[in-house]
Amino acid sequence: MENGEHDIHGYDYGKAGVPSSPVTLEELQHFKISAGFTDDTERYLRMAGVVLAPQAPAIVQKWRSGIIAGIPHLARHSRAVNGDPRPGYLAATNLRFVQWIEDTCLRTYDQSWLNYQHEIALRHTSLKKNQTDGVESTPFVPLHDAVAFVAVMNQTIRPYLATQGHSEAEVEAMHAAWCASLQLQVALWLRSYATLANPTPEL
Repeated sequence: MENGEHDIHGYDYGKAGVPSSPVTLEELQHFKISAGFTDDTERYLRMAGVVLAPQAPAIVQKWRSGIIAGIPHLARHSRAVNGDPRPGYLAATNLRFVQWIEDTCLRTYDQSWLNYQHEIALRHTSLKKNQTDGVESTPFVPLHDAVAFVAVMNQTIRPYLATQGHSEAEVEAMHAAWCASLQLQVALWLRSYATLANPTPEL
């Protein structure tokens, strides 16, 4: 992927230090079936990636500054414990958020991808949140906050998919593929939270 990914601080995709996912590749196939993720899903996800990659910084800006910033219980997770802004922390996580959009669409869902899903989940829990950037912020992101915001990401991504002249059917298929991927990822994050990371009160 020619996207400058290796220049992103804290982006450790495929590196030896990333822990193995508790989910096996065989289990991932079961997850895919449950989420309705098919070969057509993968094909349209790749199409979506070509459309979304150039727009990814604007999409993250929309999510972070246009939506999350106005929701205090979400915005606090990128701020200091006392609520003060931490621009450097926000900027660093935004870069990784942009990369996540590209990874969602353009990566092969293999062992490295599966492991990094686990790493993403851990970085939202009390086991690893704040460590990557060496900051003091909220100790974890409650899983219900992350899962609930997926609905907003799914809703707001669709207009970006319709910017390159694709047919309505193609846009709908790309959007369905994006939603299936996010449903799959949520299932993987939930597995990491529930079985390895945090006690039930943090779910």
